[in-house]
Amino acid sequence: MHAIIVEEPGGPAALKYTEMADPQPQVGEARIAVAAAGVNRADILQRKGFYPPPAGITDIIGLEVAGVVESVNQCSTVKVGDEVVALLAGGGYAELAVVPEGQCAPLPPGLTMSQAASIMEISATVVSNFDHIKVQESETILIHGGAGGIGSFAIPYAKHCGLRVVTTVGTQAKANHARELGADEVFDYHDDWATQVREVCPRGVDGILDIMGAKYLEAHVDLLARAGRMVVIGMQGGTKGTLNLSKLLNKAATITATSLRFRPAQEKAQIVASIQDRIWPLFAEGVIPLPAMTTFPLAEAAAAHAHLESGENLGKIVLVTS
Repeated sequence: MHAIIVEEPGGPAALKYTEMADPQPQVGEARIAVAAAGVNRADILQRKGFYPPPAGITDIIGLEVAGVVESVNQCSTVKVGDEVVALLAGGGYAELAVVPEGQCAPLPPGLTMSQAASIMEISATVVSNFDHIKVQESETILIHGGAGGIGSFAIPYAKHCGLRVVTTVGTQAKANHARELGADEVFDYHDDWATQVREVCPRGVDGILDIMGAKYLEAHVDLLARAGRMVVIGMQGGTKGTLNLSKLLNKAATITATSLRFRPAQEKAQIVASIQDRIWPLFAEGVIPLPAMTTFPLAEAAAAHAHLESGENLGKIVLVTS
């Protein structure tokens, strides 16, 4: 098969299109002929050497794919010929990918392979973390990157859940896009966004979906309301910050962190089943719009990464194999 490999960590040019041995499914795994693979910020971190895969997982980048099941090894829920979308711990940037059967879901009705490959990871990430911090109707949530992959799903899903949404973006075009998705308040992260959030949310925010990590830690603690909850799901702003425990204590607030990639297979299977039941109908009914999408051929993964890092992308980027 052809796949994208990283010989040495670095910039987009570190991604190399090459031929390698086909992966073999182990017991309980399916092998998928990949039609499309989603591109995520975590992929950039892995390319740079900052986000290695879990033990025993291929070092080929890629956390979500859509395609057709080509072979199975003692599987009971998927069969050869099934059209599926899958949540991976790695291996998506390739013509073939293996995955535990529980992390496969039927292709959502009415969606193309490329569309399906753009929604699994963001859906699973947002829904599992909203559940984790127990957001409730009428609460206020802060979501960074409102026009990116996560934000493009998180904003309309939050509105579906009855939340007030505050978000940050980098350009006027992205601000307009975030408002179209349903955001109530949109601020430019180049400005003093934390002060602006405080002005419109004087009691603070109840929840924060944090993709930035260390860079925004102090501002986030300041912005949390009493009994506020923050979940760190990304580290675009670094891994080590200063935490004022006194402020956290006085607010009875909670900071937690999760990584979808490192959850046990059983947990991921439960999340995938939940997404299929709860989220696929919302896409089918148009309650949640499909994210804006830009596609690149698999062989041009380096260009896809450069586009994502440029700050110009709206929604999701998807690699297609043909």
